Amino acid sequence: MLKRKIGRLGYEGSVVMFGAASLGSVTQEEADQSISYALNHGVNHFDTAADYGDAEVRLGPIISEVRNDIFLATKTGQRTKEKAKEEIYRSLERMRVDSVDLLQLHAVGTIEELDKCTAKGGALEAAIEAKEEGIIKAIGITGHGHQAPVTHLEALKRFSFDTVLLPLNYYMYSLVDYRAAFDALMAEANSQNVAVRVIKAIAKAPWEEGQERNYATWYEPFDRQEVIDACVHFVLSFPGIAGFASAGDIHLFPKIVDAVERYGSMNNEEAERILSSISGYTTIFGSPTSIA
Repeated sequence: MLKRKIGRLGYEGSVVMFGAASLGSVTQEEADQSISYALNHGVNHFDTAADYGDAEVRLGPIISEVRNDIFLATKTGQRTKEKAKEEIYRSLERMRVDSVDLLQLHAVGTIEELDKCTAKGGALEAAIEAKEEGIIKAIGITGHGHQAPVTHLEALKRFSFDTVLLPLNYYMYSLVDYRAAFDALMAEANSQNVAVRVIKAIAKAPWEEGQERNYATWYEPFDRQEVIDACVHFVLSFPGIAGFASAGDIHLFPKIVDAVERYGSMNNEEAERILSSISGYTTIFGSPTSIA
């Protein structure tokens, strides 16, 4: 399993993060099988969130037993210090652990949301306090939508976040404004040794009305192995990317792991040929000018 350092934290994490959103509505048996598959294939980077349904509960039985062998990250979507602190402790309890390696302010994709988190009495204060108490080791920020790179660039000016997590895939990077904003964020993150971790690597398009939804993801994912290979190649071709989160369906996870294990067998030109020829490939976040 390919590993990269998680920014200034120095931890050698698997480039594919086990995206625990996939565990939000599965049985414990299904969760255990998926987690065990990850561990058996060298995945040591697990990323979840307080609002991923039952994900933290599903992680608990196995993750608590291998806690010292993995990098464990979770998120709080609360915006006040009081509520965020409560959620952090609840996450620890649900996962049966004493601490996490990374606590992220969740879904901060606009300046408005960033203002809420960084205001006096905001969620950032809870994260700082939790770090001082030793129950979290690092603080990050995540965001969805086309405004995430701009928002996270501003976030790095306000606070020394250890990580950022935001969307990246071939289509989104083809959008001129998104590319410029993402590149600017990457430059600043690299200068601060902030780990850039990405999501939505294999997202194809929003589900169409009436379309049969074969996966638990809130968008239509790619599921053909060759295309997943190309998607994974694309995001991993960025040397500053510490890792990417797997899609929110346990049935896609083995294909994503396979793609990582084959990384290097495909060149940039081949990935470009595959991804540029796909019909219906678009952003899942609405109009590029909208704040999604």
